[in-house]
Amino acid sequence: MDSIMDYIVENNDFSNVDKIVGVESMGIPLATALSLKTGIPFVIIRKRSYGLEGEVAVHQQTGYGESNLYINSITDKDNIVLVDDVVSTGGTMISVLNALDSIGVNIVNIIVPIEKDDGKKIVESQTQHKIDTLVKIKMVDGKVTIIED
Repeated sequence: MDSIMDYIVENNDFSNVDKIVGVESMGIPLATALSLKTGIPFVIIRKRSYGLEGEVAVHQQTGYGESNLYINSITDKDNIVLVDDVVSTGGTMISVLNALDSIGVNIVNIIVPIEKDDGKKIVESQTQHKIDTLVKIKMVDGKVTIIED
């Protein structure tokens, strides 16, 4: 994790970032580690409502199911970096990006270490946001295979 965060920090500009935003649950360790590396506070988009003032509900539908996510403590004045662990079907990322766009947040960068199948391409075409990934994988005969582009 430390090496991955070093790579991310060395290859991205965080000088105008106010908050690092992760998506529960696997985005939590990434947002935490990146926050510790950069000193920038982090916010988690949660799977449970806290009923806080200004809370934004996000309905997500993925290839694995559907549920709601909840955004708190993010405003149109924030410059953010969004992190998550994997973009696979794109459902979660599309829903989150649409919600963040509706809030008016400035998304400085989106960093997702693992790109699976066509998830990145799907999200980028449906949201017009660019996603930075570190590795592209595909399942071949039940095994993870790294795809060289």
